Amino acid sequence: MKKLALHWKILIGMLLGLIFGFIMLQVGGRAFTEDWIKPIGSIFVKLLKLIAIPLILASLIKGISDLKDISKFKNIGIRTIGIYIVTTVIAISIGLALVNIMQPGDGVSEETIAKLTETYSENSSVKAKIAEASKQKDSGPLQFLEDMVPDNAFLALSDNRLMLQVIFFAIFLGISLLLIGEKRAAPLKSFFDSLNDVVLKMVDLIMLTAPIAVFALLANVVVSSDDPDILFALLKYAGVVVLGLVLMIVIYCVFVATFTKKNPFWFLKEISPAQLLAFSTSSSAATLPVTMERVEEHIGVDKEVSSFVLPVGATINMDGTSLYQAVAAVFIFQALGLDLTFSDQITIVLTALLASIGSAAVPGAGMVMLVIVLESVGLPPELLPIGLALIFAVDRPLDMCRTVVNVTGDATVSMVVAKSVGKLGEPKVKNWDDNYEEVK
Repeated sequence: MKKLALHWKILIGMLLGLIFGFIMLQVGGRAFTEDWIKPIGSIFVKLLKLIAIPLILASLIKGISDLKDISKFKNIGIRTIGIYIVTTVIAISIGLALVNIMQPGDGVSEETIAKLTETYSENSSVKAKIAEASKQKDSGPLQFLEDMVPDNAFLALSDNRLMLQVIFFAIFLGISLLLIGEKRAAPLKSFFDSLNDVVLKMVDLIMLTAPIAVFALLANVVVSSDDPDILFALLKYAGVVVLGLVLMIVIYCVFVATFTKKNPFWFLKEISPAQLLAFSTSSSAATLPVTMERVEEHIGVDKEVSSFVLPVGATINMDGTSLYQAVAAVFIFQALGLDLTFSDQITIVLTALLASIGSAAVPGAGMVMLVIVLESVGLPPELLPIGLALIFAVDRPLDMCRTVVNVTGDATVSMVVAKSVGKLGEPKVKNWDDNYEEVK
């Protein structure tokens, strides 16, 4: 009997989680779900985050130290950043085009605006995001470069939010290993090679629990959902965002077919476990270990490419989030009866692009970026809490959807870059029990 593929197991887990969540809502089982089901999903996400930094460190150092020609790394870096900028601009442009054509903000009644404002404008989470955005906005133009360089490597390695600092340290260490010569670099290189293999095996073991974990994550999302009447009122806005995200997936498929000559449906099938986890966790950083494992072993991208492109992408490539910001910003102006000029919309493109660089790859980071975008186009400060309140009710489900696009974009760019430097080979799938016979 053929073994059921991982993505089907995860899909079944998600479906059962949704059904269970709806049943718990009907029978008043929210407390039971939060006490007994939610922790299972939380543990799974913690395990993925636990291995994210060791995986980035080991794989990036291994990838760089394996290079025979250091100029290759420069080519990989330039192409990666260039393609990420192009895809982000495409995503923002799609969002702006859809929201201007479909005008979702014009259908929101004054009663709905009043209800949303009353419910969410004083929400502590909304206030925290406004404060965080103000802090980022007040920083200097080169602050993001300064933030990339750690003053304590061990401190950077202890915090998943300092992903760019870990990447900087790993690149610095990898290049230094290359420059001291193969003989003297061998002991340390062997350590990181071994660490890389161990962490990838940890990914395999963690993924054995993925179907159960996504059941728990989705059940908790359902029982903690907001007022269904409010969600229905925002359905048109949410529909525009989702349509834009679907179009972005189509763009990625075109990229895959055009530049790598691979079947886009095959690509989506191989990356689907990472996409489903991105949907369940709403976190590119938590999904990163799985994305790397799928791209390297199931798609055939060489570690030299994936170890740089994917961690950088998880931090600076926010195509789904940038598209959502474009739609959300214009929607808020439409709903509040305010005008946006063409130059304002160009400002949205530039601000959303810049805000995505260095944004945390964690749930809710998009809302912080949105505040920066809204302030850049002149939304009055007193209307900022109202604007965020308008979209806060559907932010979590949309966050889940846009994280799928972020992760798919990272995988697409890694394939395109790998193909361009001759590093896209055949898949070499490893299973968790490959060496089990030796130790059992």
